[in-house]
Amino acid sequence: MTDTVLVTGVSGFIGAHTAAALLRRGYAVRGSVRSPARAAEVRAAMAQAGADDTSLEILQLDLLSDEGWAAATAGCRFVLHVASPFVTTKQNDPQDVIRPAVQGTTRAIDAALDADVERVVVTSSLAAVQYAPARRNHLFTASDWTPPDRRRLGAYVVSKVRAERAAWDIAERRGARNRLAVINPGAVIGPLLSDDPGTSVSAIQQIMAGALPMVPDLRLPWVHVRDVADAHIEAMTSETAGAHRTIVATDPSSLIDVAAVLRERLPQASRKIPTRAMPTWLTWAASVFEPQLRDNRWLIGSAQRFDHAPAQALLARPLHPIPDTIEETGRSLAERGLI
Repeated sequence: MTDTVLVTGVSGFIGAHTAAALLRRGYAVRGSVRSPARAAEVRAAMAQAGADDTSLEILQLDLLSDEGWAAATAGCRFVLHVASPFVTTKQNDPQDVIRPAVQGTTRAIDAALDADVERVVVTSSLAAVQYAPARRNHLFTASDWTPPDRRRLGAYVVSKVRAERAAWDIAERRGARNRLAVINPGAVIGPLLSDDPGTSVSAIQQIMAGALPMVPDLRLPWVHVRDVADAHIEAMTSETAGAHRTIVATDPSSLIDVAAVLRERLPQASRKIPTRAMPTWLTWAASVFEPQLRDNRWLIGSAQRFDHAPAQALLARPLHPIPDTIEETGRSLAERGLI
């Protein structure tokens, strides 16, 4: 009998790659979308990824509604809760981002445990780790937690911290810590399966499109989307992943370095890329108006380090090299005419 896996947010960048990887491994996938209108887009993404969608069922779930969660998890062996709101425009009310993230995670965990699934894997974020107070040259590990009440944190960061905390609280209360695993990815990039670039890829898209006159020294912990998808699947079945959170990210690379890789490897697609680096003071000033800079202002000129060993042990291989990943991302954007 084929094992069934619920993947929430299957139309998203991580969700689509994860569903495709599951299908290629022979699992049946039950994928949730917020709107049924996206079903055709999801199936097209599976074809783009070389996955047979015969064993893919698409259903509708809302992070803010109880409707459908019990039916979605019924008969599943595993649940991968990937769905999360990610808004790049400034919100008047941070709760517009925080509330669905927390309530969606709560519904997913409760429904999964009610259905007696073997393991539920939650997609959190490195943001729930990397804004912890730390000394210079600190090696961030899974034991580090971003304080949700730290000043100047964006709504997205707070949403990821509170949602992950809610997941662990529910698992603890229900005596099910070993049935929960959490993946904390960095800035996820890689080949597109649709014309929606996602949030992290859009940073590279903006550079390639010449959206800024200079390249900011924003340093992000990039990671290949296939590493993130594979980490979810390994955490789903690993005997040692339960009750643990796993950082899946590399040490940060500046957007200046990203631009250099693109110019070197994709010269024909890089003609719009600025050649000048944005001074730090100007990057800080620009962050007032640019959502991605604003929400990541603490990473301007920073040099963080992350513990990669648990992710590589979970995957039983190294993470994809970031220059190759940047090239693959840029090539995908160019081929889709998104620059």
